[in-house]
Amino acid sequence: MTRAADLTIAGAALVVASPVLALGALAVKLGDRGPVLYRQVRVGKDGADFELLKLRTMTVGAETQGAGFAVDKGDTRITRAGRVLRRLSVDELPQLWNVIRGEMSVIGPRPTLRYQVERYTDRQRRRLEVKPGITGWAQIHGRATLPWDERIELDVWYVENRSAWVDLKILARTPLALFGGTYKGATGGWKARP
Repeated sequence: MTRAADLTIAGAALVVASPVLALGALAVKLGDRGPVLYRQVRVGKDGADFELLKLRTMTVGAETQGAGFAVDKGDTRITRAGRVLRRLSVDELPQLWNVIRGEMSVIGPRPTLRYQVERYTDRQRRRLEVKPGITGWAQIHGRATLPWDERIELDVWYVENRSAWVDLKILARTPLALFGGTYKGATGGWKARP
């Protein structure tokens, strides 16, 4: 997707989604008075770190408790408001700012954590050749219900086959994918290689 298309889509989406984003932010704040935004360092294009933005859906400091970075359905660290925000993927809306800032694209592989990237094979590293996206080929083919290696392989397929037509297919199928699975087992689908 071109930078101009990213700016147009992300800008329009921010305008349209701003009431929902405002309600989500209010729900997070009223829930436990903690910060509205959750900021996390993720790995972007060419392996560069950037700060991913999300509406906070878990208790403050959740990554140091329980399953750490992995999140599964029924995780007790998820707040009441967070359950709704996650189910509707409203928590991802602040990433539109990441797109506007040029750190992400509307379409691309979902950005992952550094410890995961360090375990990529050479082939899996190809997913870092493009900007990470809010939605992507793996998202419309099962999201986190897929095993980790399968998600990464779908992302690599996208890198090798991306085109305007593929991007249009992803955009068209994303609304249906939002209501698919969001969780995968106790590790969020991630299994570290030995």
